[in-house]
Amino acid sequence: MSAPDLVSVAIYERTIAASLERIWENVLDWEHLPGLHRASFGAIRCLDSSEGGWRARLLGRGADPSQEIEIEVRLDRPNLRYVSATTAGAGAGSEIWTKLVRKQAHATDIRVEFLLPGISPAQVEALGRGYTTLYTRLWDEDETMMVRREAMLAKLSSFPERGHTSLELGRLTDLRARLPLLVEYDGRPFRVLERDGALLAHSTLCPHMLGPLEHAIPEGDTLECPWHRFRFDLRSGRSCDGHTQRLMPAPRVLIGRDERVSLSWS
Repeated sequence: MSAPDLVSVAIYERTIAASLERIWENVLDWEHLPGLHRASFGAIRCLDSSEGGWRARLLGRGADPSQEIEIEVRLDRPNLRYVSATTAGAGAGSEIWTKLVRKQAHATDIRVEFLLPGISPAQVEALGRGYTTLYTRLWDEDETMMVRREAMLAKLSSFPERGHTSLELGRLTDLRARLPLLVEYDGRPFRVLERDGALLAHSTLCPHMLGPLEHAIPEGDTLECPWHRFRFDLRSGRSCDGHTQRLMPAPRVLIGRDERVSLSWS
């Protein structure tokens, strides 16, 4: 239960095009805050994490270390609700309660209430408007991620066996003008690009949570997922952060004697 001196400044309601499973997964995913929500949050350091919630120190975007806050997220799964509480730093004592209602298999209603300490009646409207604007943007970004992940999970489960037929991409001169090029080969999504004069292909599914690597801008031979900022080596597929995940295997880019380019598993 919330402290009795907290003031409700706004209630935000909407339908999210995602299942309860995806939303619970998203709530527990503290790592995506400075990645997917990079316009709103800076660095994060997790202090504790479990299936019941997590606690972390977090910087707002553009804030210095003296403005670090500590937040705690606690899940009440039986009652389909959770609370995000600020326990230290600016806004300490505030609580944000979210109630979930399963609407359809891939649709969930949310009701978010913002409760703040020591708020005068004159402050309610402006603070409520600010929180509503922020959470509209955060849920827009979260919904995009959850919808993509749901679709990619379904696609991943139906990948066919690798075939023996190569995929023709056209003549080298014409292909270079179209790079980077998104293609689907044997049902799997890849991006073809040029590095140091050589063509290579890489999977566009981040192995962590199937994030959109097709939108990631390479830095040298390193690719960073925009969701969680996990980094991978484009050539080897290995993690650059010490994680066990690596990019899904990609086909070779072959250039024939007539300069026709193709993808092949061989």
